[in-house]
Amino acid sequence: MKYEPTLESVEKHEIPDWYNDAKFGIFFHWGLYSVPAYAKKGNNLNEMTEQDNTFESSMTESPYSEWYLNKLRIEGSSTQRYHYKVYGKDSDYYDFQKDFEKANKNLNMNDWADVCKKAGAKYVVLVTKHHDGYCMWPSEVKNPSMPDYQSNRNFVEELTDAVRSRDMKMGYYYSGIFDWTFFKKPILDVRTFIGQHLASNEYCEYSVAQMKELIEKCHPSILWNDIGFPPQYNLNKMFADYYNTVPEGVINDRWKQFHLNTEKDAEAQLDKWVEEAGERMKTLGLEGMMMNDDHHDFSTPEYTTKFEYREKKWELTRGIGMSFAYNKEEDENDMLSATELITTLVDVVSKNGNFLLNIGPMADGTIPEMQKKPLFQLGAWLEKNGEAIYGTRCWREQEGITADGLGVRYTEKPDALYVFILSSEISTELTIKNLEIPKDSRILLLGDGSSLEWEQSGSKYIQS
Repeated sequence: MKYEPTLESVEKHEIPDWYNDAKFGIFFHWGLYSVPAYAKKGNNLNEMTEQDNTFESSMTESPYSEWYLNKLRIEGSSTQRYHYKVYGKDSDYYDFQKDFEKANKNLNMNDWADVCKKAGAKYVVLVTKHHDGYCMWPSEVKNPSMPDYQSNRNFVEELTDAVRSRDMKMGYYYSGIFDWTFFKKPILDVRTFIGQHLASNEYCEYSVAQMKELIEKCHPSILWNDIGFPPQYNLNKMFADYYNTVPEGVINDRWKQFHLNTEKDAEAQLDKWVEEAGERMKTLGLEGMMMNDDHHDFSTPEYTTKFEYREKKWELTRGIGMSFAYNKEEDENDMLSATELITTLVDVVSKNGNFLLNIGPMADGTIPEMQKKPLFQLGAWLEKNGEAIYGTRCWREQEGITADGLGVRYTEKPDALYVFILSSEISTELTIKNLEIPKDSRILLLGDGSSLEWEQSGSKYIQS
């Protein structure tokens, strides 16, 4: 069908099977911020946001190293102190461009694609432009104040080709509303966070043109915008153009627009938005700040550990550590273990979600061993047990429990119910509560296909 630039039309778009089937993707955050690669570690930003809905501590001491430039602009922040100590007060963030481009000149994007394939990912999402404004491709749409502030190498195209040649889908992240080459003042709290949504017409034209360039030239399977988008623009037009170009594409939910009524008091409107955002963040954390009430194919809770079933498709996104981009302050103990990755994936998939896991390469493009190790262990598990993940759907019950208190999760296909026990230590006999299956069912151990003896104990107990 041909989509029209209206909400009614784009709402007719259905999530394609490939996205529902894929379940697991790899996210890449990599840019100038990978040169200093610094953030104060030890905090979960989503939990920080729930505890402090003013957003002040979250902005000043965010564990995200990709927010380096914003924190550098905040007086007294640990990032500013670090930068002055290591690089000097006269050193500018934008000086990292030459260091970054020199460091990655020998990078082969096939290496990244190989890592994703070995990890069992079915799709990849690359940051094409983060909040610092640096573009990872030689865009024909030049930054009006910094026309050379972009890569001469087309990392977007290089990784796209490598990923697609390995039968994975490719998506693009784009920072649609934040670009700190246009906004010079730091984000300090909820008010300044929302204030940066009120973009200039110049920035609106710039971001729309770059997004169109990426869509028309590269046909990304996922359009993964971040934070929001300039309110001057009719998003339904972009969505319609995208679906007409990539019918099997999907769009995330981070397109928040704050429409300022010029006939009313601007400060009063901002006060109202700040109050509403603060209330949402108490229960939803970061998602409450960025959620979009208009069209989207899937929502994107970030760093949450509270996984609940959602009828509408969703995608958990988080780093393998506490930062998306590489943070040299983190070590192996800060990474999710293979067991944690597997448990998270199973839990998310059982509740109608996908898992987009971020890894952060160093400035030269090297993926640290401490990130690859658990990632490859997850890939080995998926090689053996992927039948119960890929192509499945959530069952009528998402959770269960064994008689001895172990967590149970379910997925299904038309001819099979898959049962996961969330423990690596299981006795030879297991009783699952509140589960009743047909008498002629066979129970097989996934991986080796061995048959297990079982009996229905009472009406809702399975002993195996």
